[in-house]
Amino acid sequence: MTEKNFILKNLDTTNLEKGSFTWKSPSNIALIKYWGKSEPQIPKNTSISFTLNNCYTTTILEFSKKENLSKEFSIKVFFEGKTKDGFKPKIVKFFERIEKYVPFITKYDFVIKTENSFPHSSGIASSASGMSALALCLMSIEKELNSDITDEYFNKKSSFLARLGSGSAARSIEGELVVWGNHKKIPESSDLYGTKFPYDVHDNFKNYQDTILLVDKGEKQVSSTIGHNLMIDHPFAKKRFKQADNNISKLSEILQNGNLSAFVNLVESEALTLHAMMMTSNPYFILMKPNTLKIIEKIWKYRGDNKSDICFTLDAGANVHVLFPEREKEKINTFITNELIAFCQNNQYICDNVGSGARQL
Repeated sequence: MTEKNFILKNLDTTNLEKGSFTWKSPSNIALIKYWGKSEPQIPKNTSISFTLNNCYTTTILEFSKKENLSKEFSIKVFFEGKTKDGFKPKIVKFFERIEKYVPFITKYDFVIKTENSFPHSSGIASSASGMSALALCLMSIEKELNSDITDEYFNKKSSFLARLGSGSAARSIEGELVVWGNHKKIPESSDLYGTKFPYDVHDNFKNYQDTILLVDKGEKQVSSTIGHNLMIDHPFAKKRFKQADNNISKLSEILQNGNLSAFVNLVESEALTLHAMMMTSNPYFILMKPNTLKIIEKIWKYRGDNKSDICFTLDAGANVHVLFPEREKEKINTFITNELIAFCQNNQYICDNVGSGARQL
């Protein structure tokens, strides 16, 4: 599909005066990282992610026909029960980007009520789950106006719209493994929307576990948007994009053949490369905290001492995602409780696993 497939024209809104839709959409954690983009939200390299199960955003979108014909967007935002005007600029920018694809958004007053199952802006990709949930609500309006929409089109356009709000949101519509960005080894992959990993996944990666250690629950020091923009003149950008392209091919094979040791090596290398790109940009910045490094060292020691397949990955923040196969769940949960939660802010962590994608409530 191309961008033209998603442009909406001449859709009659006469018979839809008001309504409400609710979607629960997950966050995701990239295994091969996307870092660097061009407008409008086109990734410089392909990424692949696990869709999470317990880290999600629930969004209620209430809409009613405007009394006047103003072209201005009418939006009220509530986050966890309280007015959140700070979210409005990003949502308005999102609406500006998607207006030609869903032009009915100028005809309604919107009330957005949203809440997360995890701390906002702490490196757990809240923009991914939040923007995907909002995009799904908007697509529910489109489907109400045009019942001929197929499920495949609904998901692709939802991902397409979500991407224009937050790049990683393109990977939060479906599960369990989602690819975003065109890649020669991944059939049907696209820069415009996320697609499900098309090959059979080895049993070693079924119901994979992800425990998120909340090292720092505060606001990120540097927004992802700023970080992505710093790749424009980054001295190592071209090498990084080529590396990521090669790593997609490697991970595709690993996911099919079940090689856990290769998975561990590649996923940790990707996580550290992401942060290396941040530390070598201009201006440079460090999002890891001392406790992030202490956790990593503990994981490395545990893996060596116990011949475990535990590993870590990082998002653009200080928190650590501890990844491990389901068969090790009991032992690693004990290890986390005994040795790792002491490095978490207020001893907080989230037990999660690979999930199946968003769902309507």
